Amino acid sequence: MWLLSGVPLRQAQQKRSTARAINIRIAYIRPFHNKLMRPSLALLALVLAICLSSCSRYGRAKYAVAYKAHPNNAILVNGRAVAPRNAPLPVKRAIAAANHIQGLPYKWGGGHARLNDNGYDCSGATSFVLRNAGLMEDQMPSKGFLRYGRRGPGEWITVCVRNGHVFLVIAGLRFDTQGQSRQDGPRWRPHRRSTKGHVVCHPPGL
Repeated sequence: MWLLSGVPLRQAQQKRSTARAINIRIAYIRPFHNKLMRPSLALLALVLAICLSSCSRYGRAKYAVAYKAHPNNAILVNGRAVAPRNAPLPVKRAIAAANHIQGLPYKWGGGHARLNDNGYDCSGATSFVLRNAGLMEDQMPSKGFLRYGRRGPGEWITVCVRNGHVFLVIAGLRFDTQGQSRQDGPRWRPHRRSTKGHVVCHPPGL
């Protein structure tokens, strides 16, 4: 018998049977393929999550705000900070130490080989201030401050650190070796700085 299209009926029936068989095979292959893919995707997601968590272990700040306006802020007079009258003695010592080295040039490794140097990098300047305030015993590289003191912003002194850089906030004023565009040495900075990506900590009790 012949169809109107000119194709024999038996040949058309054979094509339909072949198409059904192909569809049945695809229907069985797809679920099996999905079952193979699901564990692989889950394993990939798990590995990615582990990698991301290890990379950001110390890179992200636990606290969104590193420091805020202090009710008794230190004030700047001719580039030097004046401590509030009610500041604890270690805070006054920290401010005096920062005033002593403020204005010196940036020097990579400065303040590490010797405490009194002719220039300081970020961790050398931070170590100098905290050592003279009696709040640490020896100089540390910047990454050493990732485990310094206690987590969170301090009431008087806050240490903001990430891999490669560290700076201080003392009685509401930022003491930092980095300016707006470059490292230019330890200075009191009147402008606030973003702490995104920093770990925030403080000396116990301060």
